[in-house]
Formats: sequence, C-alpha cells, structure tokens
Amino acid sequence: MNRPDLLKSAVSQTKPWDIIIIGGGATGVGVAVDAATRGYSTLLLEQHDYGKGTSSRSTKLVHGGVRYLEQGNVSLVMEALKERGIMRQNAPHLVSELPFIVPSYSWWEGPFYGIGLKLYQMLSGKYGFGPSKIVSREETLKMLPNVNTEGLSRGVIYYDGQFDDSRLLINMVTTAIEQGGTLLNYAKVTGLNKGTDGTVESVTWQDMESGKACTSSANVIINATGPFTDGVRKMAEPDTEPMISPSQGAHIVLDRSFLPGDTAIMVPHTSDGRVMFAIPWHGHTLVGTTDTAIEASSMEPVPMDQEIEFMLGTAALYLEKKPTRADILSAFAGIRPLVKAGGGKNTAALSRDHTIHIDQSGLLTITGGKWTTYRNMAQDCVNHAATLGDLPERDCVTKTLNIHGYHPHSEKFGAKSVYGSDAPLIDELAAGDPSLGAVLDDALPYIAAEVVWAARHEFARTVEDVLSRRTRALFLNAKAAVRMAPKVAELLAKELGNDEVWQSAQVESFTAVARGYMVR
Repeated sequence: MNRPDLLKSAVSQTKPWDIIIIGGGATGVGVAVDAATRGYSTLLLEQHDYGKGTSSRSTKLVHGGVRYLEQGNVSLVMEALKERGIMRQNAPHLVSELPFIVPSYSWWEGPFYGIGLKLYQMLSGKYGFGPSKIVSREETLKMLPNVNTEGLSRGVIYYDGQFDDSRLLINMVTTAIEQGGTLLNYAKVTGLNKGTDGTVESVTWQDMESGKACTSSANVIINATGPFTDGVRKMAEPDTEPMISPSQGAHIVLDRSFLPGDTAIMVPHTSDGRVMFAIPWHGHTLVGTTDTAIEASSMEPVPMDQEIEFMLGTAALYLEKKPTRADILSAFAGIRPLVKAGGGKNTAALSRDHTIHIDQSGLLTITGGKWTTYRNMAQDCVNHAATLGDLPERDCVTKTLNIHGYHPHSEKFGAKSVYGSDAPLIDELAAGDPSLGAVLDDALPYIAAEVVWAARHEFARTVEDVLSRRTRALFLNAKAAVRMAPKVAELLAKELGNDEVWQSAQVESFTAVARGYMVR
C-alpha cells in the first residue's frame, strides 16, 4: 500500500480508531506494530518523515549499556540485553553481532574491565552474543590495526549489537501496515480536541502535501513524540509542567582507514566520565557520542564545535592515525528525550528508562527509553492504552514477530543486505532497466533502483527521505550526498509525478539540510 492509499484510508474512516499515535520514530512506530498485531484499529501520524528526528541519529548500537552497569542499574541492563537478542532474532538482516575491544594501557585495566564485561555477558543469559575475554597485545593489534600502540598492554574483547536505525524503522512501518495499521508521514497534528467531560477524544491534523485538514477520533490518543513530547502535551493542557530535559548526542563519520577491519573500539571512561565508541559502519568509521544538555529541542540539531573537538581529541588518544576536522565526511547530532528526575543539569544522570504518563485530559504519553528497548516499551504502552480505552484484552505477539525484510542470511546480498528479503526485488528493478543499475556517486554504493524502490514501497516523498533515511548517504558522506541530489530528485519526480520546479526546490532544500552535516 502506498501513501495516497493510506491517506485515503485515514481520511475516509468515520468511526473512532481504537488508537491514534502521534509521532513516527522508534517509539511511535513500535507502538503501531504492537497495536496493529493485536488487532486494534491503529492510525499513526508523523509531521515529517519517519525517523526524521532522533531515531535516525543514534550511535547504531543495539546494546545493554555498559555505562548503566557501572551505575548499578542492573535491571535496565538485563532488560536491554534481552531485547537486544529479540531484535536480532526478529530482524537479522539489520541487527548483527559486533566485536568490541577495550584497549588497555595500564596494568589494572585488563582485569578491571575484563571482570565487568564478563558480568555484562552473563547478564544476557540465553540472549547472549559472543564471550568476553582478555586478549594479548598482539591479538589486539591484529583486530585493531590503527590502535595507538604506545603503552598498549592488552585488550578486552566483548560482543554487542549493531544495526541500521532508519532502515529498521522503515521496515517496522511496513510491518505495521501489513498487519492492518494505517501510518502516514507528512501528516501534522495541529490540535487535540476534548469532549464535554474534558478528555481528549480526537486530533486535528493536516496532510502536509495537499494542505487538507482532517479530524480523527479515537478511544486512546498516544503521544510518542520524543524530544517534542511537552509541545504535544501543551496542546491538551497549556499549563502542564514539562517532563523532558533534552540532551544532544553528536557523532562524526570518517573513512574506513581509521578503523580497518570489523572490530569496534569502546572507550569506557572519557575525560568527562562518559563512554565513547569508534565503530565500523557501512564501510566507514563512526565515532560518538556526546551528552550535552541543551535548552530546547530542534528538528535539525547540529553538532557543536566543542563536541567535534572532544570527539576528535578522544579518538586521537586511541588511534595511531589521528583524525582531523578535514577527515570528517559527515557529522550529525540527535536529541535524547531524557525524563526529568529532579534538579541539576548533568544529563548523564537523568533517567534513560522509559516513562508512561497519563495527563488529566486522558492523553497517554510514552517517552524516554532507547532504541534497543523499543519493543518492550511498545508492549507496556499498548497494555496501558488498552486499559485506558477499555479495549478488548489481547496478548502482545511482537516477541516472535518477524520484521518486514526478515532474512537469516542477508549478508549474501552484499551492499543491499539491509533490504533483507527485498534485495532481490531491487536487483530485478535494475535488471529490467539498465539505467537503474547505475551507481549514484562513486563514493558510495547506492544505485538508482534504490531510489525507485524507496518511492514505490518505502513511502519516500523527498530527496532528503531517500538520501538520509532510505539510503544513509547523508550520514556517510555529506558532500557525496549533495552530488547525488539532482539525480535523486529527477528519479523521484518521475515516480511521484512532480515537475522540474519541484526538482529544483528539492535539491535546494536538501543542500541546505546537508550543510549542517558538513564540518568546516
């Protein structure tokens, strides 16, 4: 089903939906998958594109959180490790095992981190990945050829998960729709409407493409808007106290030469007491992240200069070949919706766990949490929603639900492995039209057929949708993505029936966004 069909379905529905979800990130779409698979009539409205905000800007890790273990939050770690295993089980084409090494430069670091990471492994139980162990200096250098050798004594290896965040999100959108849900991007909620008893009973929303306004009612309305949670809550209760304290996490992307091989580096204690990673991702090196308190959430957050310098400086301590600003191919930031937990501005200490809150108006808000625990968060949320809306009691089935694209051996598809079972269909597109087999830019592996596929089957409506969240071009190499933009606009225009004026506007708009990913 394509977006026009979904829009028609949403507009034509006259009876109340069981559940309306505001927000199309990991949390909102996760709730939609859970609700739809229970048989509840479900409408999701996202004002921009799926994952436009935080959910496409993660560190690309599916993990229990080593730092949470250090803080003594064992239950949070255990929950996340269990969910990590379920994610790999349900979406093996997008979630994979990744070895990490903690380089040791002091006599005590090997035993100290070795014990902690062995505990981390044990807590995962039957959902565990590979075993952790102390490895020699020689083994460390073999796995990390560019690691700083000065003073290196050994390393500690452990295993965690890696994924492509926005690709998983798009596959989750398709899964929810296949299960009977109606999900719409570019559908902005502009108001929450109360009944005579003071409870929220409907939403007013606008199709951002046509400008048409619509009102949809529901038994339960769920606010899953992440960093923008408080703005939606104020639609129902203007005087409500804010519950979110936003924190920014920035990342930089370098070429593969800085981290050759398939092993990541984990820095357990940076100069400001945080954890940092350098990981191989789509043939590049991703370094991050920071944790910087900010005053307000933005749809286009940009890494701060001090964040860039901090990441470069930390990376230089652990890499023989030192990265500079000139080596950065892309830089991006995401905003964490941390739940307020009292005074202080140290965002590293605020709640990373999820929170479900029901306002006096009956608006159900779910916020906090992280990508790894999205499924469990959704289960908890829908359980509360069913009670709140007096919906028929139905069991959650997502623990064993294969996500769209499921394929146990997608690595055989090479660069298209992230498409899983859809990869052969993209190859068929390219085989049927040789022009669609053309690479869009020599710096990246993406071909024209992927643009057509994104438009026809993955609800892509703009150049940014394609280059940011259907492919990951903008996150990997911002300048290459800008070079690709005119061809992507041309292909999209043909698929969507748009003219040359639209194409020019799209290229201009995307180029403006891409500037925020370029480091000068």
